[in-house]
Amino acid sequence: MIRQALRGNPWAFLGPFSTQLLAAALVAAGLGITTSLGRAPLDAAARRALTDSGLADMAVIFVLVAVYLSIIIVGVTMAATVAQQARDLALVRAIGATPGRVRRAVAAQAALVAVPATLLGVPLGGLGGRAWIHGVVTHDLAPAAVTYHGHPAALPIALAVTVGTSLAGALLAAIRPSRMRPAAALAEAGAPRRRIGGVRTIAGLVLVAGGTGLSVSIAGLDAATADALALFVMLALCVGAGLLGPALLRVAALAGRAFGDTGRLAGDTIGVRAKALSGALVPLTLAVAFTAIKVIILKTAEHRTGAAPPAADRWLEYSGTAIYVAFAAVAAVNTLVTVVLSRRRDLAVIQLAGATRRRALAVVICEALLVTGTALVVGAAVAATTTLPMLHTALGTWTPWVPVGWVVTGVLGTAGLVLAGTALPAALAMRRPPIEVVG
Repeated sequence: MIRQALRGNPWAFLGPFSTQLLAAALVAAGLGITTSLGRAPLDAAARRALTDSGLADMAVIFVLVAVYLSIIIVGVTMAATVAQQARDLALVRAIGATPGRVRRAVAAQAALVAVPATLLGVPLGGLGGRAWIHGVVTHDLAPAAVTYHGHPAALPIALAVTVGTSLAGALLAAIRPSRMRPAAALAEAGAPRRRIGGVRTIAGLVLVAGGTGLSVSIAGLDAATADALALFVMLALCVGAGLLGPALLRVAALAGRAFGDTGRLAGDTIGVRAKALSGALVPLTLAVAFTAIKVIILKTAEHRTGAAPPAADRWLEYSGTAIYVAFAAVAAVNTLVTVVLSRRRDLAVIQLAGATRRRALAVVICEALLVTGTALVVGAAVAATTTLPMLHTALGTWTPWVPVGWVVTGVLGTAGLVLAGTALPAALAMRRPPIEVVG
């Protein structure tokens, strides 16, 4: 069962493998940076200056955020992969497999993908951590005596993170298909259910309400405390939006109907596959929000004070943001690729029904634009809710300032990511004659 899943759905496991590799790299890099700063042979004055610089605290936050993102993103991609196996799981249940055996097979798949990904990710993280340490020394943010040292327990810690998050995501996704009656599971695999679970909806609303409430409360605190708590505002809102993703995408699907027949068909497709596509909404929202928050804070401060921050500080701020955004972007693209490739038969049927390859691809592109718009709107809302109290406490203003060029770059970058994960794989999938795909 395990071999068949890996052989029959190789593209479906690309997302979990990539995100587990990056998660292991982030954890290993963060642990190595912490070790390097702690083991540097410095005198008391230099050690005190390094402590006051906040680099050690940043390294700890680096590890914590890496673990948190791993829990969210690796779990999401693994859950999406299991969802693509709904029909196969239903078939093995129909021939007598017990729910426990199905769950054990899914857990084994998660472990088999996570272990090699981690083995590759840890040395990659070592290279990344070494480059980051070199960067802080080159920019005079740390003394030259600080050199890179890998954490001795990086591999077991990274394995615990990647295997643990993969197993959690896979087992949670396997609960429902393993418990359903085989006939009902087969029927649902052919026509995915549109209803959002009540627990998921309540959890999403609680997280959004909690993040918004925390944002309001920190507006009256000091700047340092508001800055520390803002991360939790952003993460709560992003995860809450992800849980509510199917509902948000169905609202976007209604907007698609304004774009003629192509938009209506794209909207109908999104409405049916909103739950699968919502797996990409979490990392997309994180990528948009992470970038927007950092740019808004730095650019508004520069605009209000009239002085640009030192180049070294800018490098430090943007380098960390770039790493997290890259992690989220890879997860989003891989999730979208998995969803599109699972639709190869549907795209072939559309062509056999009379649509040209160009028309079918136009529908996919329209879907991509609707998903892009949703991610941008949700990411902008998260960024605004997170940054406004920070601007108020630090700069005494509620008005953010962002250059138009940055906004255009963000929109085009998000659209490029979504199109790379949808239109490109769809175009490649439709190169085969549709009759061969259906047959």
